[in-house]
Amino acid sequence: MSAETIKVCGLTTGYRNSKGDISITGPLDATLESGELTCLLGPNGAGKSTLLRTLAGFQKPLAGYVKVEGKKLSDYSGRDLARTISVVLTEKPLLENMDVETLVGLGRAPYTGFWGRFSPEDTEAVERAISLMGIDSLRHRMVQSLSDGERQKTMIAKAFAQETPVIFLDEPTAFLDYPSKVEIMLLLYSLAHKMGKTIFMSTHDLDMALQLSDKIWLMDKKLGVRTGTHRELTDSGDLERYFVRPGIRFDREEGLFKVVRY
Repeated sequence: MSAETIKVCGLTTGYRNSKGDISITGPLDATLESGELTCLLGPNGAGKSTLLRTLAGFQKPLAGYVKVEGKKLSDYSGRDLARTISVVLTEKPLLENMDVETLVGLGRAPYTGFWGRFSPEDTEAVERAISLMGIDSLRHRMVQSLSDGERQKTMIAKAFAQETPVIFLDEPTAFLDYPSKVEIMLLLYSLAHKMGKTIFMSTHDLDMALQLSDKIWLMDKKLGVRTGTHRELTDSGDLERYFVRPGIRFDREEGLFKVVRY
């Protein structure tokens, strides 16, 4: 049974500089629930990464607040937050001379203490994450030798090894070929449903997100943010308003986008 994990109240995201506040999105009221895969969709520059960073506690909101499991994000210690939320960003890790197994093991840092000594439980968590992502053949490869897709899978495995109830991912399928995109999306969907995790990800893989997500957050600078199920956003016409451009048509019956040939 799902339960509210993340509650967003009056949240406005953006940046502060010497000239004042630069608002990007908001105010936003929304929730994320356990046992669900929620996809954040929108064009480039809409503020998806900024919203993810704000929800993860990497930057402060301009207004409003975020609650995680009933507690304000600002009240978490760094270590407690790292045991609650794991994050996979699009930036490539600036790591050299570290193998894949060691990098995945960094996901256990919130549990291993100052000296970083692994318990049997830590080792098991790393092994599970490597197995889930199907990267056992990569475990002894140096991170700098990996392809973009292999590196992305490794970073997702690191998040799994962290064993948090909440996982945020910023375009986790961006560098993958189509079969790997499907594999990752199905895996995230399965983890949310079978393990009761709250998984929230931004993506440009629109049709795949529409087919596999439980909830959708639509984001656009002019239109704001809309949330709901695929069916709710189809019936309201929001999916058409947010994404239809020349050469694209939204099929309401199928709930998917089609390319229109000129």
